[in-house]
Amino acid sequence: MSLLSPRKIKHRKQQKGRRRGLGVATSKITVSYGGYGLRSLESKWVTSRQIESARVAISKVIAKTKGSRMFIRIFPDKPVTNHGNESVMGSGKGGLDHYVVPVKPGMILFEIEGVDESSAKLAFLRASHKLPIKTKFAKREII
Repeated sequence: MSLLSPRKIKHRKQQKGRRRGLGVATSKITVSYGGYGLRSLESKWVTSRQIESARVAISKVIAKTKGSRMFIRIFPDKPVTNHGNESVMGSGKGGLDHYVVPVKPGMILFEIEGVDESSAKLAFLRASHKLPIKTKFAKREII
């Protein structure tokens, strides 16, 4: 099992940033690659383990359909550090623990193409149970 992590990063440890109220997404807001998408309704950090778990849940549903494809629109590139339980104050910043992606409301997380709408809804329902945020089913807007 390979978890998502960047191959190369400029800085090994990053500051936390402002977690509360990330605002509304301005990028990744339309279903671009597939016919159906999974849209986030909350702002939270999503870890690489949660993304992988949701990916497996979607894959199990769409594997039955020949010619179906899945697109992951988010990538965890923010490093999170963690101290040991018994460490005292003043001993510096902890080591790298895992990677996250800050998700904003309105972002498209996953996309599917080549399946019917009922299968896509089932796949995204199973994936939403693996994620720490509320999500909504989205269709591609044809102009």
